[in-house]
Amino acid sequence: MGKSLGQWAVGAALFLTSSFPSAATGQEQVARYVVDTGAARQTIDCFGASDAWSMQELGLWPEAKCRQAADWLFSLETDAEGKPRGIGLSLWRFNVGAGSAGQGRASQINRGTRTECFLQADGTYDWSRQPGQRAFLRMAKERGVPYFLAFLNSPPVYFTQNGLATNTGRGGTFNLREDCYDDFARFLGEVVEGLEREEGIRFDYLCPVNEPDGHWNWTGPKQEGTPATQREIARAVRLISAEFLRRGLPTKILVNESSDYRCMMGEHMAGWQRGYAIRSFFCPDSAETYVGNLPNVPHLMAGHSYWTNTPLEALRGYRCALRDSMGKYGVDFWQTETCIMGNDEEIGGGGGFDSTMKTALYVARIVHHDLVCADARSWQWWRAAGGDYKDGLLYMRAEPGDAKDGYLQDSKLLWALGNYSRFVRPGAVRYAVRAEGADGRVVPEGETDPRGVMCSAYRNRSGQWVLVVLNYSEAEKPFRFSLSGASGRKTWRLYRTSDRLGESLAPAGTLESGEAAVLPPRSITTFVTEN
Repeated sequence: MGKSLGQWAVGAALFLTSSFPSAATGQEQVARYVVDTGAARQTIDCFGASDAWSMQELGLWPEAKCRQAADWLFSLETDAEGKPRGIGLSLWRFNVGAGSAGQGRASQINRGTRTECFLQADGTYDWSRQPGQRAFLRMAKERGVPYFLAFLNSPPVYFTQNGLATNTGRGGTFNLREDCYDDFARFLGEVVEGLEREEGIRFDYLCPVNEPDGHWNWTGPKQEGTPATQREIARAVRLISAEFLRRGLPTKILVNESSDYRCMMGEHMAGWQRGYAIRSFFCPDSAETYVGNLPNVPHLMAGHSYWTNTPLEALRGYRCALRDSMGKYGVDFWQTETCIMGNDEEIGGGGGFDSTMKTALYVARIVHHDLVCADARSWQWWRAAGGDYKDGLLYMRAEPGDAKDGYLQDSKLLWALGNYSRFVRPGAVRYAVRAEGADGRVVPEGETDPRGVMCSAYRNRSGQWVLVVLNYSEAEKPFRFSLSGASGRKTWRLYRTSDRLGESLAPAGTLESGEAAVLPPRSITTFVTEN
């Protein structure tokens, strides 16, 4: 994890200058952001998004529109003017369906969130199912996406206690029949093997449960899903682990996609049987639920950042507490799902698609705090595409009467995530940053103004430096920077996302070390070294 904030190395450091208010005078004073090149924090594994549920429709649209969507999401190419064609996601999440689509209205699930299942009622497998999602698996691989993750919201309907893929308010236990745990493990092994055989996609990770601690208990009609206790999850994970080892599958099994950071650290409306996820799965004293001794279960917790973004003091506080809890048990952290919910009142909640910087900058602030305060090694958005809600990087609307064609639009949110995902590549190391005022005040890492300038720094495996700088304020901010202790001058290329016309991860010029830069109001700028 590198050195603490009080152990700044004497070696080379990267200096950036900006400004923040002086407590004494109320006037802005020049400050600098110091990237301590001797204080490595976490390694970044990937940035991602999921195919649920839109890609089962979008993947059947005309080829040109599918390829445009895939380019926006996955491409690392640039056009003739040097503008990125896409945001270069490095992980793609595939939703393994439970079979609610075949049940129609009897599924008690809204039509748009029903899914097909590869397993059929007679016990055979139909690999032609989920064709739209499989199309995007192929397009992701074609564009060089290095990692793939399979996740489930429910076991197949043939194995559930109520014969449905939704919980229908039946309580807080796993909607899986007692005699079907082994069947469930075999099903997952078949899916992982089958998609590699049929599509050439090897899943690096599998999440067998999703939000099992959700206090709403999946009452339906809404979507596929089930609660589960930690003991039930541990039982399933042990069987899946053994099944994957028996088949020689290298896929890693993740736990447990908690719906709220507070469920990972305590009960938080979930009860003791579904709370304290970190301790339950990775403390050896939790004998009935410990899975840290399984060879294909990494010491890694997956969780969702819903409901923890407001108020602003909570945005930082929950994440610092989560980092400390993970550290206590030697566990790494992935943020694997979020979108805008009703309590995100600063931007009007989740209703209504927003293509502007309002949502984009708000989400970028969440990314910043998850990476800087919680030491997240991966950051993943919920839906790659969605409708009239703030849950899609892309907006899609089917043509009336024609589900196999429609309208597709990008968003500032897409490109804002690209300020990170496009340039901070797998294996990059994040380095600690502090802000220093001209009056001698020091703002430690993660405590910079969430309504002002926020900076995080990374170094790719190639040695390339990347800085992602948010200016949340309505004011233009001056910026000066230099790389101290380095021989020769460095050239920095800038890419910016803002509400300015055409600025969607757009090239914004180059700078030499020591030259001044300016952060436009309400903008995200990524600085990348060329040499």
